[in-house]
Amino acid sequence: MIPPVIYLHGFASGPGSKKARYFARRFAEMGVTVEVPDLAAGNFETLTITGQLHVIERVAAGRGVVLMGSSLGGYLAALYAARHPETERIVLMAPGFGFARRWPETLGAGTMAEWRRTGWLPVFHYGEKAQRRVGYALISDGAQYEEYPPVTQPCLIYHGRRDDVVPVEASIEFAAGKANVDLRVEDSDHELLDVLDVMWEGVRRFVTGL
Repeated sequence: MIPPVIYLHGFASGPGSKKARYFARRFAEMGVTVEVPDLAAGNFETLTITGQLHVIERVAAGRGVVLMGSSLGGYLAALYAARHPETERIVLMAPGFGFARRWPETLGAGTMAEWRRTGWLPVFHYGEKAQRRVGYALISDGAQYEEYPPVTQPCLIYHGRRDDVVPVEASIEFAAGKANVDLRVEDSDHELLDVLDVMWEGVRRFVTGL
């Protein structure tokens, strides 16, 4: 029997993301329902890593599940699996390892200081297709979590070699020396939308054994 599948969307995205809808449809063709929670729980401004992990805990409800995650959702899947051994398998797509550390590298010291001072950062929310703001607690809370969670479950990773958001080297470092991790580097970017069918074939076999 195929375990319950939970899909975790990326930062400033939502349950209606293209990859979430694609994988939900493909699994539905096999009679498998995919749960896609809103990781912000309706309040993007107060988004934190801890809060998102609590959302996953509520949805998983102690069950042995398969977690699929994209970008930040991939990092969250790894964090959750490392803390919940009942998690059966995880599929990570361009996982955002080192999430809190990479913000200063991307934004620069000045913008980070202003974010810390005001408490808010304006970002474009792809799920809502509008400008939103997110609190600095996303960073202060996220700093307590390890960059590379010690996952022991079977783990399948897809990462684009042309990813300019989360460099593929992050997944290479995570996978190094781990027999439980299958890293597949595709000729794609961070979104991986042009290799959906390729990923589905791998995901289907990984999750179902078929």
